[in-house]
Amino acid sequence: MTDDTFRLTPLDVRSHDFAVAWRGYDRAQVDEFKQRVAAELDQALRDRVQAEERLKSVTDQLRVYRERERALNEALLAAQQLRADAQAQAERERELVRREAEREASRIVDGARVEEQLVRERTEAAMRQFTAYVAAFRLLLERQLAEVEALQVAARGTEKVARELAGATERAGGGGGGGAA
Repeated sequence: MTDDTFRLTPLDVRSHDFAVAWRGYDRAQVDEFKQRVAAELDQALRDRVQAEERLKSVTDQLRVYRERERALNEALLAAQQLRADAQAQAERERELVRREAEREASRIVDGARVEEQLVRERTEAAMRQFTAYVAAFRLLLERQLAEVEALQVAARGTEKVARELAGATERAGGGGGGGAA
């Protein structure tokens, strides 16, 4: 069959019913396959529409480019006819434009160098600030660690004093309590 005589749509696939036979195919599998085929057909049709739209766009662009090319060819012919009279003027203008372009290029390069130096200086300043920040943060952490260690030492000392007091209380209580009984 040719493409012109038979067109299958996703709706055709989804709505087509097969005759039921005694030893026929599994209906769920057929339905699942129909859905997959319909989805693929949907995607193919969308792709085709997109491709046709792209083709139309490219064709339009090609037409515009051809028109431009034709106009450029006409302008080129006219320019060739006037070339003999305007050649000296064009040479002077070319030299003027070249010099101007060199000056502009030099200005742009000088500006880029200044910008590069500024970026380098800012980067170095940022690195110095970062290094200073890390050093200050390290110093803060070391101070905090020293305070934690001091608190641990103080806690150990308090714990030792509490044990000594408890021991003294037991000794004092044990001797006083035995005499009263």
